[in-house]
Amino acid sequence: MATLARLDIRTAEDLTAAAGDVDMAHFWMPFTNNRFFKANPRLFASARAMHYTTTDGQQVLDGTAGLWCVNAGHGRAPIAAAIAEAAHVLDFAPTFQLGHPLAFAAASAVARMMPAGMDRVFFTNSGSESADSALKIALAYHHARGEGTRFRLIGRQRGYHGTNFGGMSVGGIGGNRRRHVAQVWGVDHLAHTHGDAVRFQRGQQPSNGNLADELEDLVALHGPETIAAVMVEPVAGSTGVLVPPHGYLQRLRDITRKYGILLIFDEVITGFGRLGAATAADYFGVTPDILTMAKGLTNGAVPMGAVAVSRDVHDTVIDRSPAGIEFFHGYTYSGHPLAAAAAIATLKLYDDEALFAHAASLAPVWEDAAHALRDAPHVIDVRNLGLVAAIELAPRDGAPGARAMEAFHRAFDAGLLIRVTGDIIALSPPLIITAAQIHELFDTLAQVLRQTP
Repeated sequence: MATLARLDIRTAEDLTAAAGDVDMAHFWMPFTNNRFFKANPRLFASARAMHYTTTDGQQVLDGTAGLWCVNAGHGRAPIAAAIAEAAHVLDFAPTFQLGHPLAFAAASAVARMMPAGMDRVFFTNSGSESADSALKIALAYHHARGEGTRFRLIGRQRGYHGTNFGGMSVGGIGGNRRRHVAQVWGVDHLAHTHGDAVRFQRGQQPSNGNLADELEDLVALHGPETIAAVMVEPVAGSTGVLVPPHGYLQRLRDITRKYGILLIFDEVITGFGRLGAATAADYFGVTPDILTMAKGLTNGAVPMGAVAVSRDVHDTVIDRSPAGIEFFHGYTYSGHPLAAAAAIATLKLYDDEALFAHAASLAPVWEDAAHALRDAPHVIDVRNLGLVAAIELAPRDGAPGARAMEAFHRAFDAGLLIRVTGDIIALSPPLIITAAQIHELFDTLAQVLRQTP
């Protein structure tokens, strides 16, 4: 068994040399077939720009921005330097009744990228925590207004809002819910946006206002006085890239405003350039009351999430609460100095390198390359928007998910990192990708699909 003394890791070479000494028994890996992985490990040793390097020296093109998060590419020196400096100067400071300048500076940097008026920022440590924090903020808002009867939360089928109990309950991915029977009470769900979707549609689906009008039915069923918030992903990511129809999000905004219901956008995936704009709210021209984020906030370098809220939501909770603590919620690491430093450096990189505009300029190249796979073996649908795409495969009889997982392993061995959910391949590269690398990515994937039975 490897000890800390034996694993004296300071460089990528040290990590590669130590790979054979690592005892894999102790790490219970998340969302992983642990038994299969530990018998067939695939380990990364380092990363730079668009590529990972494995412990055996293989270069792997990153087609997923790590896990939807490394938007500025890997190994960015300004981010690493900011983290290192923060660790030397102020390794930790509490933000309960105290503070430090980096947290306030990070909040200001985030606020400058949010839609107009959404400039109050609550820090968390992940997208899951951001989702649960947003739901609590919604409940606190209505309580402060004297509308404590508004307790009900509305999500959407196939929605993903993390794995904490609030987000899991409002989310609509069956596998996540069935294994954890206890759910937050008082939750209902809209239908997902893919039931009647046009196959091989480029960009947004045709208008389908009836989907959003289902919210009117839920309001009639439960009563508007019981509903606190509606939470949706502008583009459903983890379930397999479900792109909304034209007008859908605006219709949700209109209905929620009509009944005094808060609208929450979960932008953990779509935030920070994925669609070629700072937020999906900006891309679609629809402003929610609350917006959650994580992942690209720090380029994945340090765990951090955040919730941006409108002035009205923030001021209502702060100004109408009794004297003392206004919002009984928070985390030990909210606004952590290292995370705040990483966020400031990351957001500056996005601006300095105009990465959102770069992503927007490459979106047509990405779209054409993705849809070139429509005639590849097993492909039954292709979906795309901005720099995100889904390649949906026909499932094998009696073995749903097996074909895509085999493609995942084959792609890795061919030097390409993809993500799979069920029989859907999801792609979301770092925003620094080039046109040549886009073609390399999809050419490799086409070869993988030809080799996958």
